[in-house]
Parts: sequence; C-alpha cells; structure tokens
Amino acid sequence: MQDPRPLGAGVTDWTPPAVPTGDVLEGEYARLEPLQADIHAALLFPTYQVSDSVWDYLPYGPFHSAAAYHRWMKNITGRADPIFYAIQDKDTGAWGGVASFLRINHGSGSIEVGHINLSPQLQGTRAATEAMVLMMRHAFSLGYRRYEWKCDALNRPSRRAAQRLGMSFEGVHRQHTVVKQRNRDTAWFSVIDSEWPALSEAFDVWLNPTNFDQDGRQKESLSDLTRLVRATDDPDLG
Repeated sequence: MQDPRPLGAGVTDWTPPAVPTGDVLEGEYARLEPLQADIHAALLFPTYQVSDSVWDYLPYGPFHSAAAYHRWMKNITGRADPIFYAIQDKDTGAWGGVASFLRINHGSGSIEVGHINLSPQLQGTRAATEAMVLMMRHAFSLGYRRYEWKCDALNRPSRRAAQRLGMSFEGVHRQHTVVKQRNRDTAWFSVIDSEWPALSEAFDVWLNPTNFDQDGRQKESLSDLTRLVRATDDPDLG
C-alpha cells in the first residue's frame, strides 16, 4: 500500500486575526499615525522635493505641487486596504515618510507592508528602522501568521532593507506586473510567526539606546542580529 500523500501541518489552534484599525504606533524613535491628507500632506510634501528618485519604483508620483499630492493622499486614505501611516522621526520632530499595510488576508493570516516611501532625511535613521519594526510588531500582535515584503527586483536598497529586517528571500516573480509602462520583476520576502519571537529580541537589542554612541552610531549592526533568524538570504546581495 502506498504511503498517503504528504499534507501540510494542521492549523487547529489559530484564530484569524483582526484587520488593523489604524492605531497610532509609537516607539523610542518613531511615531506612526494613520495618514490624513488634511494633516500630513502639507507636512510631508516638502520632504520629497529633494529628489524625484524616491518615486522611481512606486506606481504614482512624483508630485510637483502640494495640491496634487494632497489630492492623491485624499484619494488613497480612508480605505480598508491599504491602510496608510505617516512616519515621524521623534529625534527631529519632522514627518518624513509613509508606509502601509496592504493585501490583508485575515482568513489565511497574511499581511504585506508596502507603499514605503521614505524621504532622504528619514532614510538611514533609527526612526526609519523602528517604523518598520513597529508595523511588523503590530501585525504579529494581532495574530498574523505571515508578514510580506515585495519590491521591484531592480530596487536593491529595498531588497537590502528587507533582508536587514530579518526577512527571508523567497525568489523573484518574473514579469509580475507593469509599473509606469515598464516591466517589473518582483522580489518576495517574508517573516512567519514562528520566527517572530527571535526576531523581536534582535530588534529590542538593536533599538536599545545603549546600542548607539553619543553621535547615534550603532555599535552592533541589525543585519548581524537578524542573520541567524533568516531562513534564506538574497543571493543577489552577496
């Protein structure tokens, strides 16, 4: 008699999570508020005027007037999916980016972070990293089983950021979509709930104020702390 075909592990002690409701997420260095056009558009628009390159891999932008940016923001807020947040750097008080939860599938427990657009002033800061940690932590606290990150395969900074955050590389979907009349191959990354406890500890170590010198330079890198948690690395990053 043949052995039965293999089947996936049973999921019997899990309850589908709630959909995020747009709670304020606040940490040591970053504060995330539900995006509101009438509040955040005027605060964020000037930060993106330094360089149009921040829009290269997004399906919208650049916006060359505050009114156009406000209209875009008004159109994408107030939806159940995606749920956008504005990101504030608490060290400077400046608002410098947005990110969202999207493709929220509470029935299977998967959720994606995307529409990430960090101004040049916010990029590379502790606040930028903590903003991503706060969103990941919120998703897993709600009971999601899978947290996804997808980006244009040509967007190496985004791929490095995903790996630095402990996300495992899952491959590239060829000709996945068309963005701004250009082909996009999409790189996929994820974290699953069984990896989250160890990853959360790594984040706590990195974000601890004792991990930074008086000039804000890290003593221990986040990539080193998350390396043992990642199931797979992105081979194109070396």
